[in-house]
Amino acid sequence: DRAMRRSVFGLIGTLGLMTVPLLASAESGQDYSVLIISRERLEVATPCEIGLYMHDQLVGRLFQEQTASFNLPPGTINIRLRVLPGQAVGCAPGMEGSNTTALTLRAGEIKKYRIATNQNGMYLKASPLEY
Repeated sequence: DRAMRRSVFGLIGTLGLMTVPLLASAESGQDYSVLIISRERLEVATPCEIGLYMHDQLVGRLFQEQTASFNLPPGTINIRLRVLPGQAVGCAPGMEGSNTTALTLRAGEIKKYRIATNQNGMYLKASPLEY
């Protein structure tokens, strides 16, 4: 169990991801899952910063080509994506739908998603893990 945690966190450190512990530390004796969210240049063409909200709290900000990683307890988490106001032209948040994605995470699991867009706005698209 501890060896698996070390290898997961070693992998995250090797990839140079921004790791944000949420709610508690992974060393507290509880089993945690890892959620990785990336923003690829080709998927979302806007230069605007995208905010990641979990349970309606801003927990991360992504520009193009950035990735965020979260250590989370098992269970269901609600994630919402929103364009944030910024320095780039046209980056004022506009009218947006209430697209919330509910993800179920299991202990010891690593899930990776990338931000994509369609006619309904931004959403999370499952992405394979690369080692």
